[in-house]
Amino acid sequence: MKAMILAAGRGERMRPLTDVIPKPLVEVGGKPLIAWHLQALARAGFREVIVNLSWLGERLRAALGDGAAFGVQIRYSEEGPVALETGGGILRALPLLGPEPFLVVSGDVFTDIDLGRVRLEPDAGAHLVLVPNPPHHPKGDFGLDGDRVVRADHDRFTYANVGLYRPEFFVGCADGRFPLIEPLNRAIARGAVRGEIHRGEWSDVGTPARLAELEARLAAVQ
Repeated sequence: MKAMILAAGRGERMRPLTDVIPKPLVEVGGKPLIAWHLQALARAGFREVIVNLSWLGERLRAALGDGAAFGVQIRYSEEGPVALETGGGILRALPLLGPEPFLVVSGDVFTDIDLGRVRLEPDAGAHLVLVPNPPHHPKGDFGLDGDRVVRADHDRFTYANVGLYRPEFFVGCADGRFPLIEPLNRAIARGAVRGEIHRGEWSDVGTPARLAELEARLAAVQ
């Protein structure tokens, strides 16, 4: 199975830090966020990883190279000067990802999710990892009915930005910029998305304040 790390975004809420460094290269616990993912993927048995590039993409390419230093082989999906958002970025990378299901993880989260343990059910187009709602996102994203992801008005969880997808999940999507939530909503309406809850370490490193909180938490356990 191949994996994709979403790394093309501008990181607006992390400015001015991300004016000079792509957000996945922001360091936490002594190494870049994306390095944590690459090492976790290698431990889980993934060998081929796709990384999409846009904002300061040349710096990511220079820092990661071919992936050998992390125990994987990296191929890059170029998006040009304007990032294609989450859905458009995955769609653009499908030729590199191939015909089998693949894992997607955002380059700006920090987590101890066992990436090799996530499984895609035979009748599902996608399988999402959800987490309890963090303080900055108290309303969450999706509900769970058993293991089926549903739209809900309450008892919702937050998408951890880790999921398994079939290429067919993106049938009908047009090349260009669009968020992943658009095909997700369509698939959820069809009952084609499954999910699970992860209650371990997870942080959306989206602002300098959350980055500082994560650094402090990691320092406390070292």
